[in-house]
Amino acid sequence: MEADASRAKFTLFASGLHEVLGLAFKDGWLYATTRYEVMRIKDTTGDGRADAFEPVTDAWGVSGDYHEYAFGSRFDKDGDLWVALCLTGSFSSQVPFRGWALRVKPDGRLVPTCSGIRSPGGLGFDAEGAVYMTDNQGPWRGSSTLQHLVPGSFQGHPGGNEWYAMAAEMGPRPVDPIPEAFKGALKRGEVRPGGDPGRMVQERKRIKELLPPAVYLVHGKIGNSPTFIACDESGGKFGPFDNQLFVGDQSHSNVSRVFLETVKGIRQGAVFPFRGGFTSGLIGGRMTPDGVLFTGGSDRGWGARGGEPYCFEKLEWTGKVPFEVHEMRATADGFELTFTQPFDSATTGNVASYSMRAFTYAYREDYGGPEIDEVTPKIEAAVVSEDGRSVRLKVTPLTQGHVHELHLDGLKSAKGAALLHAVGYYTLNEIPSAL
Repeated sequence: MEADASRAKFTLFASGLHEVLGLAFKDGWLYATTRYEVMRIKDTTGDGRADAFEPVTDAWGVSGDYHEYAFGSRFDKDGDLWVALCLTGSFSSQVPFRGWALRVKPDGRLVPTCSGIRSPGGLGFDAEGAVYMTDNQGPWRGSSTLQHLVPGSFQGHPGGNEWYAMAAEMGPRPVDPIPEAFKGALKRGEVRPGGDPGRMVQERKRIKELLPPAVYLVHGKIGNSPTFIACDESGGKFGPFDNQLFVGDQSHSNVSRVFLETVKGIRQGAVFPFRGGFTSGLIGGRMTPDGVLFTGGSDRGWGARGGEPYCFEKLEWTGKVPFEVHEMRATADGFELTFTQPFDSATTGNVASYSMRAFTYAYREDYGGPEIDEVTPKIEAAVVSEDGRSVRLKVTPLTQGHVHELHLDGLKSAKGAALLHAVGYYTLNEIPSAL
């Protein structure tokens, strides 16, 4: 018999903590990441209330600015906690390590790990233990993104790079991205090294530490303010998307689905709509081994589509397999798609069933920005597999650094059903080599 969620009860465990945006549990201690520290908490008397409070680290800066949030992770495979720090006011870094991702070692030592962060919304892991962060649209971020946190990497926002002087583990400070002001020089015909400033794909050639977003969480279409990252490791209890990532959004009150792959050493992949209708802005999320996604959130400070001031909800699989794109992989000349159900070969093999556009965002210090450099690729062929589960699309051209927005409105399943979500957005950081 299923538990009646309406009968759930909550009791106060601890208070006095400043904006907890990360919780982890280990060896009987609850680790809470607050605005200015990681604190571990324990109930030593068994009365249900915390009575032991021990600081783990407070070795990063805080100025009192409203935007200096700190997001914490669960423990990673090495026993470390990760903390991602918002910039001061979301633009600058007025105290140490604002705009950085840090690791907290088991002994409390703080290790600077990645620079270039703007305004994180959550941290999470894939099934292999790799670490990811959501970052929000703003300066140097044309759209919100899913970032792969590789130690030693520069994630794109130079506002906090002055703290390399305090981060010996990271090596020398990266070259700064070319500011927007140089575009006037380009318009006058002057040549700047490294190509056209304001494009991530060009700046990667100049800045060796620069790691592009794994996935652009396309602004206004997928969401506006991404937050938690949850990996489905339930072994099918949450549906047919085992080991894929699910990303919450505070503004749109929804959850999106992300499929990732590695091409030429760089993470990239596709994001698909998944589920809307949550009652407030999602901030926290946790997937259980039983395949239940618990979510919680608020509309405090920013509005949310859900309309309620806060929420605590769970998302469970109905047991019915929807007709969806399961995976979208890049190939040397297009994309290969797999599906959750057998498809109708006539519609799936018809190029008229598809359409595609590709675009990117300016990489600049201005706040956000529109979709630019639009290309209209042609779907030249759609070759279906014999088992009726995959199709290879030949696409001309593929554009490195662009988001490839694929619409599949004409597809039908073998039973005649349309796709539940007939659009996907693939971030093509690297084009695979021909076999």
